[in-house]
Amino acid sequence: MDENEIKFYTKQADNAEDEILRLRNSVLHLQECIANKINLVNGSQELNKLITENTKLKHRLAILNRAVAAEKVKLKQSNSNNMDNIQQLLSELFEEAIKSAFPNIPDAPVVIALSGNNVKFGDYQCNSAMPIANILKQLLGTKSPPRDIANKIIAHVPPSSLIEKLEIAGAGFINIFLSKSYVIEKLSSILKNGIQPPFCTKKRVLVDFSSPNVAKEMHVGHLRSTIIGDSVCRLLEFLGHHVIRINHVGDWGTQFGMLIAHLQDRFPDYRQKSPPIGDLQDFYKESKKRFDDDPEFKKRAYSCVVKLQAHEPNYLQAWNLICDVSRKEFQKVYERLGVTITERGESFYQKLMEAIVKELEEKGFLEEDEGRKIMWGEAGVGIPLTIVKSDGGFTYDTSDMAAIRHRLEEDKADWIIYITDAGQATHFEMLWKCAERAGILNRKKHRVDHIGFGVVLGEDKKS
Repeated sequence: MDENEIKFYTKQADNAEDEILRLRNSVLHLQECIANKINLVNGSQELNKLITENTKLKHRLAILNRAVAAEKVKLKQSNSNNMDNIQQLLSELFEEAIKSAFPNIPDAPVVIALSGNNVKFGDYQCNSAMPIANILKQLLGTKSPPRDIANKIIAHVPPSSLIEKLEIAGAGFINIFLSKSYVIEKLSSILKNGIQPPFCTKKRVLVDFSSPNVAKEMHVGHLRSTIIGDSVCRLLEFLGHHVIRINHVGDWGTQFGMLIAHLQDRFPDYRQKSPPIGDLQDFYKESKKRFDDDPEFKKRAYSCVVKLQAHEPNYLQAWNLICDVSRKEFQKVYERLGVTITERGESFYQKLMEAIVKELEEKGFLEEDEGRKIMWGEAGVGIPLTIVKSDGGFTYDTSDMAAIRHRLEEDKADWIIYITDAGQATHFEMLWKCAERAGILNRKKHRVDHIGFGVVLGEDKKS
């Protein structure tokens, strides 16, 4: 059985768990109806049928889980040159032991940690006994000494070449001593084969990082995102994952109206001859000053935005010229850092944003709020996403909703990682809740993470 087959049977097991939960809820409902003498046609027969079906499914699930676990072990053994994640292997062993020792505790805690520098405490510790004692007290109302619980866990730990011996210390800590022969074997393998990645299930991982804004300098925050993002990508690639590197650049929006209007004035022949824009940052500042000081220029800038959004050829050409100047400057930085990344900016998601807004409206997820259209992840909890502005325009929230849908449905990502400053953490939490509510994100199938770094402030103390 290969890795894809293991993923298939794991999915089958997940589906069986969902079906068991559905049947359990149906059983509870029928039991409640019968207890309250609610008139049900063939209620007892239906209840017995559901209980029988649920029992069969539980048996099938147990067989599937055992088969998947056994095949994972075989697959690891077939990749014997791979590095072992010792903490993960110990967690799997003790999870099996705790499930066998305490089958009536759902999701019992498995706490494996390094023992520290004192050799008498072994190499690792299992610190699950005390949390389990608290759970047993809450569930059964009985007091179980943690040392007794630790003894019971040890009695159910399956034989393993990884472990030399297990000892109980203090209030129920299980000291784990690694087998010397195991350590010698692994060190010899490293000397012979070099450092190899540990075994892991391969995933399609999309990493969103760097993301500078066109016509502006790449500031230190973008550099941090670039370096951290590239490091994360390299690590995931080393582990064997299929990594998609995405640069979500800011290449669309109202600022392009003033840039295009300024380009038309400074380089009126831009359609025939590529304009020699030496410093795009200065070019941006000049256009911004005119936008702030000159009402007529501001009016023209808004007109340029409308024509750009209507995809008029001359305005698209001007927009492309400005983007190309920025793109060349960004590429110099990426080449110097040895970073490879695929550009997929705001402009890429324009049509997708229109589609997502239409769908969210049709499904009743959007609410009117002072002219805006907003969406809550949970009713009245946290901060809503602004999907449509009061002037009818889209926002970063809109593009992020369109992007997460495209990444999950078109890129087929199993795992999405966003790398930005820590100030955006709340935004991503709200985004994921809204995506879940809309049926785009399924946390059982997909993983989403935000890796945040410290907010970088300029001399004006603004980020």
